Amino acid sequence: MERVLKLYTAPHDPDEPLIAMDESSTQLLGHVHEPQPMKPGRPRRQDDQYRRNGVRALFMFFDPLRGWRRVTSSGQRTKQDWAREVKRLLDQDYPQARRVHLLCDNLNVHDESSLYETFPPAEAERLLDRLQIHYTPKHGSWLNVAEIELSAMQRQCLDRRIDSVEKLDAELDAWSAARNLERCGVSWRFTTHDARVRLRHLYPPV
Repeated sequence: MERVLKLYTAPHDPDEPLIAMDESSTQLLGHVHEPQPMKPGRPRRQDDQYRRNGVRALFMFFDPLRGWRRVTSSGQRTKQDWAREVKRLLDQDYPQARRVHLLCDNLNVHDESSLYETFPPAEAERLLDRLQIHYTPKHGSWLNVAEIELSAMQRQCLDRRIDSVEKLDAELDAWSAARNLERCGVSWRFTTHDARVRLRHLYPPV
């Protein structure tokens, strides 16, 4: 836990940025009956019946100090999907960074082996030379600021029915672009000292 907290207190370094990542999912839901538009004196009306059009996995990569994020959707959430997202992060999002510090939970796909199972060994090694993975403690995913950004995304972007992959991707891109333009970041205030005082029951007795 303290190693994660130390990452948040370090100043922003373009050569070694901190990127928090997390995953979620969303259902694609279509209308059975078209909603009735809003009229003077009457709110918009929507039938409670809906059509299921599948589920999409969501990958969130978030730089809390720079105020940048990228969200993509995928048909599944496998080791290969995660590895390709990491490659995009390193080669397209942060090509000039000497090393990227990636903060994530202990899900089994978040492992160096995923890169070797997806790319040739030389390519996997090239990517890992620029990647350092940091894991949140077991039952400590709340330490990952990407969860905060996922929550904001759910409220601001996915709080309505979206019926197609194309519309979902367009909405995610528009939401990310607007947040990036405003450079919405996170000011993390829970420090190592706070942890030692408030969570002292988690520390072993000396």
